[in-house]
Amino acid sequence: MSRILEQGEIFFFYQPRVGVEEVRGLGDVARFSFILKPDRKRRYRRVIVGRKRLPEPDHHEREWAFVYEVVDDPEKLKEDLERREYETNTRGTRVEPEARPVGEGRYAIVDHEGHTHLAYVLELPREPGPAQATFGVRPEASFVMAIRNPEAATPPGRGLPPHARAQYPPELMERFRGRRFAPVDDPRFLDQPGAEVVLIGAAEDVEDELGIELDPEHLELDAAAVFRTLRFRPDEIPVDPLERGELR
Repeated sequence: MSRILEQGEIFFFYQPRVGVEEVRGLGDVARFSFILKPDRKRRYRRVIVGRKRLPEPDHHEREWAFVYEVVDDPEKLKEDLERREYETNTRGTRVEPEARPVGEGRYAIVDHEGHTHLAYVLELPREPGPAQATFGVRPEASFVMAIRNPEAATPPGRGLPPHARAQYPPELMERFRGRRFAPVDDPRFLDQPGAEVVLIGAAEDVEDELGIELDPEHLELDAAAVFRTLRFRPDEIPVDPLERGELR
């Protein structure tokens, strides 16, 4: 049996390294992230994925990620995703390129047989290409998702430093029961910047594994939610990855 805890829109973005205009692989990428926008809520959670790609469902790979920011206005998200120029003492003007959308669709957080899953189905691009393959963004996928106890010890150099970890209210801390990880059985865990999660690749067929339908729409680019929900203009971001699946 599966129980949907939350549904909404999901957006995948990658940002090139400073000074890189044409991305040819992960070495040219500074960060890869996804944004969760729950239905009927003014909330936008941006989650940064550690190794800049989603884990492979077929091999049940694990990947660490953390909630970078949570805002109630998409304009605040755009400030971090837009092109930025700044001056340095040694190298002069440096350019941090704007982020590129590499996928959007529908997601659900699902309680399933004692675990919590993050599942999604893409709406765009219509035909995934090299850009999606680079970041492991499949047409649909499901990941077991667990939240890390911010009070649990971690090996040196792993995860966020203690001062950057989420500060949960007592009712959420109680859900850990002293464990290092807990299911994300309350989506409020993800409303705290510094929340650390582990994603474990589970399956490529969401309906077959979880018994749920996410009902993606067959969108054209001009109806993309990145414009409608996140309020980008088509001239503000490169859309080749979202429209044709091409790296840019």
